[in-house]
Order: sequence, then C-alpha cells, then structure tokens
Amino acid sequence: LSLYSSPARETKYVENPQTQLEEGVSRLRHVMEPYTAWCQVQWFCVTSALCSDFFSEGFEFLQNPPAGFYPRLGVIGFAGIVGLFLARGSKIKKLVYPAGLMGIGASMYYPQQTVSIAKVS
Repeated sequence: LSLYSSPARETKYVENPQTQLEEGVSRLRHVMEPYTAWCQVQWFCVTSALCSDFFSEGFEFLQNPPAGFYPRLGVIGFAGIVGLFLARGSKIKKLVYPAGLMGIGASMYYPQQTVSIAKVS
C-alpha cells in the first residue's frame, strides 16, 4: 500500500495549430526540395573531386617528405601546445598565444615563405 495516494491523471496531447508563417515555410521547403537535393549532389561531386586531389597530393608529400620535415613539424606543434598552457584565462588568449607561437616557430624554419606571406598581407 502506498502512503500517498495520487489522483489518476488523464493527459491528452494537443497539437498546436500551425501559423500562416509555418505553413508558408513548409510549402516552400516542399517546393524547393528537389532543387536543394540536386545542389547537394553537385556540391558533393565538386568537393569530392577537389578533396581527392588535395589528399592525394598531401599523401604523396607525407610519403616522401623533405629532409627535416617531421622534426620541424614537431617543434611547431609543441609551440602551439606551449601556447595553450600559457593562455590560461580568456578565450582570446587561447586563440592568440598558440597561433602566435606556432607562427613564430614556422617563421624560424621557413623564413622565405614568411616574408612572401608578410608581403601579401
């Protein structure tokens, strides 16, 4: 036996009627559905072709890296991790410190590319 008696509850789900704006958006979505599906297919085809070229070039580069590439990559990555540890507190520091330290590390190893990027910016 229960110490407390609870009254029997009768609940009903009542759906709110759609407003004119909701009905208009629904009709628009149903009309535009074939076109958006076509655009998604086309976008997938374009990005997959571009990404396959990009990843194949990157894979070939990592298979035959230039001399000293991995140690340089390690130092630049470690600089970013140190930047994360130094950037306690604000969110801006967490963006600026790692990016700044990685930029400084990359500019030490790749000075010619740094100068060309600085000229463009």
